[in-house]
Amino acid sequence: MRELDDNELPTSRPHPVLIAVTTAARGGLLWLVVAALLASRRGKSRRAAGRGLVAAGAGMACGHLLSALVRRPRPPARHLPARESLPERPSSSSFPSKHAVTAAAFTTAVALRAPKAGAAIAPLAVAVCYGRMRTRVHWPTDVLGGVALGCTLAYLLRRRE
Repeated sequence: MRELDDNELPTSRPHPVLIAVTTAARGGLLWLVVAALLASRRGKSRRAAGRGLVAAGAGMACGHLLSALVRRPRPPARHLPARESLPERPSSSSFPSKHAVTAAAFTTAVALRAPKAGAAIAPLAVAVCYGRMRTRVHWPTDVLGGVALGCTLAYLLRRRE
């Protein structure tokens, strides 16, 4: 398990776009904006936006619950430029990454309803997840666990039509 948490990513300050993306995803704000854009279109993407928000909300709630149960310290990176680049100073349990849970749940739910829209927003979800590791606020297994939880929740919440 320790090998999975080896983070060989740079410790320097990440690109400003990556910082902006991971910061915008805090509290699910990024996914609200994406849902609004999807809902402004006709067709499958409108319904996919609603399903994405439901899955993201469920993911965030489950992530916070699991985080309360699994007390895991964050990576020791307090004085690294990568960590200091974020305006937030998270102190909650590290597992799972709530950013990753929410990103994966939203994107998976959208993709299950509107595959093209899901494919279009998938790089954004990947950037959020990568940003959590790159800024050293999460161990890689925190992000992987969050993605697994988010995808699973979105799949379980899907409705067949």
